[in-house]
Parts: sequence; structure tokens; C-alpha cells
Amino acid sequence: MIRVMLVDDQAVVRAGFRVVLEQAGDIEVVAEASSGSAAVDLARRLRPEVICMDVRMPGGDGLTATRRIIADAAESPPAVLVVTTFDLDEYVFGALESGASGFILKDCEPEDLIDAVRRLASGQGLVDQAVTRRVISEFARRRPAPRADAAAAHQLTAREIEIIGLLARGLSNVEIGNELFIETSTVKSHLGRAMAKIGARDRLQTVVWAYQNGVVPR
Repeated sequence: MIRVMLVDDQAVVRAGFRVVLEQAGDIEVVAEASSGSAAVDLARRLRPEVICMDVRMPGGDGLTATRRIIADAAESPPAVLVVTTFDLDEYVFGALESGASGFILKDCEPEDLIDAVRRLASGQGLVDQAVTRRVISEFARRRPAPRADAAAAHQLTAREIEIIGLLARGLSNVEIGNELFIETSTVKSHLGRAMAKIGARDRLQTVVWAYQNGVVPR
């Protein structure tokens, strides 16, 4: 079972999410919080695998809470899915900078929410498809200066850099395999080793790293 915590200041939203997620059969909602500060305490005690996090809440916003939760569990942090009504770049940028693994809008279909939780639990980053490439490229462009990680980049093989570059262009594992004429399982193996070398938790953070370190042209 995927252990999930819901964080939203509206009880009706949390109740709706609980019903949707627990009907999936492989997801268990282990906690609910109505503020960012409460979420930090619950995450520390219960260690959920995925946290569905609202952005704007009284008593501590979701992005600040995300930073604290990930810092508290540096070795094995939960995947944070930012769920918001605001389709504004500033919130997406804030989510990425805070270390969130995904972003989705509250008006998504129930099956999209379930799919997002499953993807994050399996280590796949997710940004709402309507904003994916625009947001990530703009996020990279707005950085004052790239945080170049020459040591990590030097450890990557040419094939690993090639695969990260294709991932950052928005290609799936299957599409990358087709592009390079290799098996999907081989793509996964190369990508897994590359993520370990650069210290990325998931695919989304790998893409952000690629933009920050010049693997993808700005």
C-alpha cells in the first residue's frame, strides 16, 4: 500500500481526496493536516511515502512546509505532490525550488490524481502536462546562475548524459529507447545510475538538474 498524507486547509477537499485515493485499492491515507506546520510534525512521525500538499494555507504555506519536510528526512524524503487551484508559474517555480516531486491542479480528474500518486511513489516526477516543458525551461532561465555541479557531471557517462538530455526534452523511457535504438529496460538502468550519481530523487529533479548544469541548452 502507498502511504499518503493529505495537507489542505479545507476539510471538504481532504475528504474528497481521501475518497478518491482510497478507492484505488493500493493507496492508504494515513494522515491529514490543515496547515503546513502540522504537516511537518505529522510527516516526521508517520513518514508517508507521498504527501499531497496545498500551497496557500493559514498557519504555514505548503512550499515552506515542503522544504522543512524534505530537510527533516534528507536520506529518504517523501515525494511531495503540490496540488493547487493556482495555475501560476510562481507556484510551480516555488514547488520545484522547495524540492517537490510533482505538481498538479485541483481540478484534475480523479484518475489523474491517483496516477500522480502512483507515479511519485514509484520515483517518477510529475508536472501537470499543460505546463511541463514551459515551466521547467522558464524555471531554469530565471535562475540567477546555474548551480553547476562539475563533479557530478564528470561522473556521468556519455550515454547517461544523452539519456538525461532526452528526458529533459520531455521524452518517456519508451521514446528515449526508440530514439537511441536500445531497450526500455536499458534506459531505466542508465537513468537510475545517473540519478544516483547526481543525487536526484526522481525524474523531475533530474530534469531540473539538467537545465541547471547545461545538459540542456537554455
